[in-house]
Amino acid sequence: MLDPRDLAIYLITDRTQTNGRDLIEVVAAACRGGVRAVQLRERDLDTRSLLALARALRETTREHGALLLINDRVDVALACGADGVHLPANSFRVADARQLLGAERLIGVSTHSVEEAARAGADFVVCGPVFDTPSKRPFGPPLGLDMLRRAAACAVPLIAVGGITATNASEVLAVGAAGVAVIRAVLAAPDPEGAARALCAAGRAATAR
Repeated sequence: MLDPRDLAIYLITDRTQTNGRDLIEVVAAACRGGVRAVQLRERDLDTRSLLALARALRETTREHGALLLINDRVDVALACGADGVHLPANSFRVADARQLLGAERLIGVSTHSVEEAARAGADFVVCGPVFDTPSKRPFGPPLGLDMLRRAAACAVPLIAVGGITATNASEVLAVGAAGVAVIRAVLAAPDPEGAARALCAAGRAATAR
């Protein structure tokens, strides 16, 4: 069963953002800093390379008690023993993915509006972009906090994505998001463990209000 607390800091991988450091080592440091959910998203890799990386990340996340979700690739998720998948907006229908994955694995879905979040039908949704960020500009203008507040009223945990840092994470969590999704804020940080700890501290500050 999904514990929303595991989604508080949701790390999305992008090995081009690690400043030349090994992705597995950076993810391990992030997990030491408090990350409890990692989404493997390396869309340029062929299947064999992606599966090898997924298996290595499965070992790392299991060692640190973190969830591992695979972006889009249900086959890779099953082969590496991941905890579930994250489905982009143009991917499988949730019902089709559920049939393949079974009841025990998690399914997350990307959403970009209040309406999409409300009808997703997944275990959790990732919604954004909340703030401006280069990687999310193709999905439209930033939603902002007011729209995020309305989207967070959906029936499942909502993870906010897009331009989120330790500086603004508490604002995002304060309007109802269960967690924040980050890439560069942790992967590109000189100290990924410290960056993850700072995000966790922001989350604790938001819940203490």
